[in-house]
Amino acid sequence: MKANFKLAWRNLWRNRRRTLITVGSIFFGVLLSAYMSSMQEGSYEKMVDMVVKYYSGFMQIHHEEYWENKSINNTFELDPKLEQQVLNCKEIDYVIPRLESFALASSENLTKGVMVLGISPGKEHKLMSLADRVVEGKYLEKGDEGLIIGEGLAKYLKLGVNDTLVMISQGYHGISAAGKYPIRGLIKHPSPDLNKMIVFMDLANCQEFFSAENRLTSLVVNVKKLDDLNKSLRKIRNNLPAPYSIMSWEEMSPDLVQQIESDRAGGVIMKMIVYIIISFGILGTIMMMIAERRREFGVIIAIGMQRKKLATILFFETIFIGLIGAISGLIVSIPLLVFQYKNPIPLTGQTAQAMEAYGFEPFMFFSLAPSVFWQQALTVFIFTVIISVYPIISANKLNLIKALRS
Repeated sequence: MKANFKLAWRNLWRNRRRTLITVGSIFFGVLLSAYMSSMQEGSYEKMVDMVVKYYSGFMQIHHEEYWENKSINNTFELDPKLEQQVLNCKEIDYVIPRLESFALASSENLTKGVMVLGISPGKEHKLMSLADRVVEGKYLEKGDEGLIIGEGLAKYLKLGVNDTLVMISQGYHGISAAGKYPIRGLIKHPSPDLNKMIVFMDLANCQEFFSAENRLTSLVVNVKKLDDLNKSLRKIRNNLPAPYSIMSWEEMSPDLVQQIESDRAGGVIMKMIVYIIISFGILGTIMMMIAERRREFGVIIAIGMQRKKLATILFFETIFIGLIGAISGLIVSIPLLVFQYKNPIPLTGQTAQAMEAYGFEPFMFFSLAPSVFWQQALTVFIFTVIISVYPIISANKLNLIKALRS
């Protein structure tokens, strides 16, 4: 076996040009497919990041009836024991209490339905980076009796910092909720829809407005690593007492998950087309190599080499070509994609405007997920292994007389 390895390796470099052409096709196949996958997964990660970082978090704990009927009556009392139970899970980073409902906001003759979000300013900043998104005025402080609103909402209601916003709603168990609040600041929320309707209040102030003292609609749970999400979700779900329920971001945003999966399926088809093109290129080169060496094969069989051994050597040659191409593609794609990950491609013109209109930054983002690299190299290598069947069949079916006369 060792002798077969040596012979296969030496045969590769007898004709360097032919070997390098075949290796090059595999190399560019791995590089191109890795680049495509990284760009595709990068866009998905950004979409998920938008949902997780700017609103839902990785998981949320609700009252078991809340998600089907998002009423302020389906809230729960903040229980320190529940909070501590969640934090005892080593995968959990922090939890954020929220009270969320809707109200009618008005300014002079203008009115608009708004989403009112009662938050703990310091904790919420850890998730949403809200303080960094204040474009005018200042961020909320704990115990603040004012509020901050979306820039789009402020523009519609023709309000600015230090102006007063009037809100009317229905509080806990049908109690009337009404109040006037000074505007501390304006924020530019990444989501265009939320930017036109979001109102942030300090949690205690919001609970007072809705007459829902110490009550929450959700407890946002954030994990330290995305890879720990499913593990921590199972742990918390198994130990969570009634009447609480916990949901992951996938369960809260099924439309986004479906969109990603359908787009990913389209990407698989595109990559399969690339793989097929690469495979035919490799097969063509292997066929050319077999045809050029037909006389050589005839001579070595004539002097006593077994066809089985010749087939083994040709198989190893093809495998070596596949390994060299796949590994070299990996070696080059890793630093290239690290650079692209740190330096996303900026988009301009109408494409950038369309991206911004949907709440996305106008950049083409890339991913460094391990699957981006090893899946492409492994797939191309598997195709090479399949193609290596051709030299084996050719060696076993070689017509000795015709080979010697070729």
